[in-house]
Amino acid sequence: MKTINKKDAAYKTIGEVAKALGLVNKETGHLQTHTIRYWETQFKQIRPNIRAGKRRYYSVKDLKIIKYIKFLLKEKGLTISGVKKMLNDTESHHLDDYINLSVYKPGIKTTDVIREKIKNISKIINELKNLRNG
Repeated sequence: MKTINKKDAAYKTIGEVAKALGLVNKETGHLQTHTIRYWETQFKQIRPNIRAGKRRYYSVKDLKIIKYIKFLLKEKGLTISGVKKMLNDTESHHLDDYINLSVYKPGIKTTDVIREKIKNISKIINELKNLRNG
């Protein structure tokens, strides 16, 4: 039977969570705790214990959820609404089912995607002008 280390099972402060996730400003070395507080406003699944002095304490479960959210946002490129859909979905799906929820596709430059969308919009506008002018 595996023994649980008290340190591993204990609640973590927001600073400890930020450090564990690597949310550190590379230039200043400051922890980016604001990111975690923002995610709390967006994802109802993150529920830290808030004690005296409004100090936040995160459980192991909270930490796992935050790590998963960071993975989906930063590594997989999903949007906030895409991650919300995944977390709120009661059925079990594979990440591939949510491929259309991402901001970018690996290997494709975002600027190329934007240029292509602008080109398509311009084409539609010209077609509408031609229809109007008959």
